[in-house]
Amino acid sequence: MPHIILIGVNHKTAPVELREKLSFSKEETLAVLEELKQYPDIKEVLIFSTCNRTEILYVSDSDSSVDDITLFVSAHKNIAVSEFASALYVLHRDEAVRHIFRVASSLDSMMVGEPQILGQVKQAYRTAVEAGASGVLLNRMMHKAFSIAKQVRKETGIGDNAVSISYAAVELANKIFSDLSAKSVLLLGAGEMAELAVEHLMSHNVKQVLVANRTFENAVTLAEKFRGQALGFEERESALTEVDIIISSTGATQYVIAADQVKKAMKKRQYRTLFFIDIAVPRDIDPKINTLSNAYVYDIDDLKTIVASNIQQREHETVKAERFVAQAVVKFRKWLDSLAIVPTIKAINDKMTAIVEMECDKTLAHLDHLSEQDRAAIRRMTRAIASRAIHDPILFLRNTGTHRDDSLYLNVTRQLFNLDISDEQ
Repeated sequence: MPHIILIGVNHKTAPVELREKLSFSKEETLAVLEELKQYPDIKEVLIFSTCNRTEILYVSDSDSSVDDITLFVSAHKNIAVSEFASALYVLHRDEAVRHIFRVASSLDSMMVGEPQILGQVKQAYRTAVEAGASGVLLNRMMHKAFSIAKQVRKETGIGDNAVSISYAAVELANKIFSDLSAKSVLLLGAGEMAELAVEHLMSHNVKQVLVANRTFENAVTLAEKFRGQALGFEERESALTEVDIIISSTGATQYVIAADQVKKAMKKRQYRTLFFIDIAVPRDIDPKINTLSNAYVYDIDDLKTIVASNIQQREHETVKAERFVAQAVVKFRKWLDSLAIVPTIKAINDKMTAIVEMECDKTLAHLDHLSEQDRAAIRRMTRAIASRAIHDPILFLRNTGTHRDDSLYLNVTRQLFNLDISDEQ
C-alpha cells in the first residue's frame, strides 16, 4: 500500500531567514509539482508554503523517496542540504495525516486559532488539483482536513478570544460601544501595533479615521491607507471633541494627552463615552483620565493581561480540538486500510452473501409447498449466481499491475459497491 509522507520546515524548526530561502510562490509551486509528478516513486503530491512553513505532502511506494525530495529541494532552491537538514521534519502515515489535520485546524500555527491558515491550506490543495498532482488519497485526506477544521472552529472556542495586543484593544472597544460602525477613530503616531488596531477597527466598519503625527507627511500617507484624514499633531486636543476612540503609539517621553485636556473636551461633547487605547511605552495617555466620567483608558499592560487570559482559554479549548483531530486520524486510517485488496474483496463477498440470504429468505417464506431439498437447491443456485456476478471484479482487483494505481481502483470499487457507509456517518 502506498505511504503518505510529509517533509517540511516551520516556525518551530527554522528561523525566518531559512524559511524565506525554502518558500515557494504559487508559480514556483505549479512548476515544482509538474517536476515531482515525473518521479516514479511519487504517486500524488501537494506543496504548502506560507511565511511560517514550507511542507511537501506526498504519496509514495517507497520511504527512500525522502532523500530524493530533499535533494530536489536543495537543487531547486540552490541551497546545500547541510543548511536545512537539521530543521527538516519527516512524518509518515498517521503522523503525516495528524499533522495536516492539525495545521488546517490552526493547532500548529504560531498563534493557535488564527483563521487565515485554513484558507491557505485550501489554496495549496487547489494548486495541486490544478496541476493534476492530487489523486484519490490526497483528495480524501484534504477534504477530511477541511471537515475537521470546520468542526474544530464550530465546536470549540479556539478562535473566540483575542490573542494579540491590537486585536484585544479592538475587542474592548467593541464591548464598550457594541456597534463601531457609527464611531470615529483618532490615531496618534504611526506605530505598528496602533496601525494593526486600526486595521481591525476598519473590519468593523468604523465611520471615520483621523491620523495625527509629528511628521505631517507620515500622517498623510497613513490616512490614505485607511481612506481617512490627516491632522497636524497640534490639532489632537481639538479632535477630542469629535472622535470616540483614540489609539496612541508615539515615541514621546511624556503624556501627549493630559487629564485636563480630556476634562475640557468631555464638557464640549456632553460626556459622550471616550475610549483610549495606549499602546506606547512609555505611556502616551495620562492614566488619571480614568477618573473622569465616561472616559476609559487601557494601556499595554491591561491589554497584555487580557491576552494572557485569552491564550489560557484557547489552550483549554485546544485539548478538545486535539481529540477531534485524533478521532479523524483513526477514521482516515480505517478508510486507508479498507483500500487493501483482501479487506475489500471480503467486504464485497460479505455484502453479496447478505443480500442473497435476505432475498432468498423473503422469497422462500411464500413458497411453503417446497421440500427442504428444493429450498436447499434454490439457495445453492442464488449463491452461485452471486459468486459468478462478482467473480470478474474480484479477479480484476487481485491482478495488480506495476503500472496502475491500485488505490484508485479500490476506491472506485468500494464506491460502486457502497462499502463505506459507516465511515461517512
